Amino acid sequence: MTELEQYYNKFNEDKRLLSRHGQVEYITSMKYIHTCLDEYDDPRIIDIGAGTGRYSVALASEGYDVTAVELVRYNLGILKKKESSVKAFQGNAMNLKRFEDESFDVTLLFGPMYHLFSFEDKLKALSEAKRVTKTGGSIMVAYCMNEYCVLMYAFKEGHLKECLAKGRLTEDFHSVSGEKDLYDYVRLEDIDRLNREAELSRVKIVTPDGPTDYMRPVINAMDEDTFKEYIRYHLSVCERPELMGAGAHTLDILRK
Repeated sequence: MTELEQYYNKFNEDKRLLSRHGQVEYITSMKYIHTCLDEYDDPRIIDIGAGTGRYSVALASEGYDVTAVELVRYNLGILKKKESSVKAFQGNAMNLKRFEDESFDVTLLFGPMYHLFSFEDKLKALSEAKRVTKTGGSIMVAYCMNEYCVLMYAFKEGHLKECLAKGRLTEDFHSVSGEKDLYDYVRLEDIDRLNREAELSRVKIVTPDGPTDYMRPVINAMDEDTFKEYIRYHLSVCERPELMGAGAHTLDILRK
């Protein structure tokens, strides 16, 4: 069993997205997914790296044709137990040979980029997402962001000296991750380079959580009315470029 499989055998992704800070990410992502879906008649969706199906099951319950691919068998088992109409398969984002070219209108690539550690592997996953997407279709790609990692793990949690000593930060504070670290972190220029290599054009890029993860105690303490206003605020600013690189995640919306 890989370290990634061991990690997800214990990690509850559904619980994370149902938490207050997770709801912000989920609500925002769903808003932009629906914006993409509205462009197509009877769209077919593929959710690559579907986890336990938080997005794919919800979209299937709305009547969409959804296919899910998940690497970790434990996650896949949970997804299948939800007894939705999702067509779920075990598979790797870098090799989607099960699926023909130009099969889907909207492609979600939300999990894999978090756990691929080389530019080449990320490009393989993005290229496979492109291949299975119809010409004119939408590809939505999520990334974990570098500055969030540095601020939270290195500085707030006190691992700065350790990271510097082990070469896990470059001179300009770009994180350097390996498989044992489980997550990889990028900057906007890394994302732009991948898009250029894959020859994909950006529709827009948003931060689905913005400063939310830094503010967990504050957000958890909000009453419902204040939390609704926070959601309204966040949705009004999540496309602002000054917030993009510092959030925990970005969501890149591309056109094939």
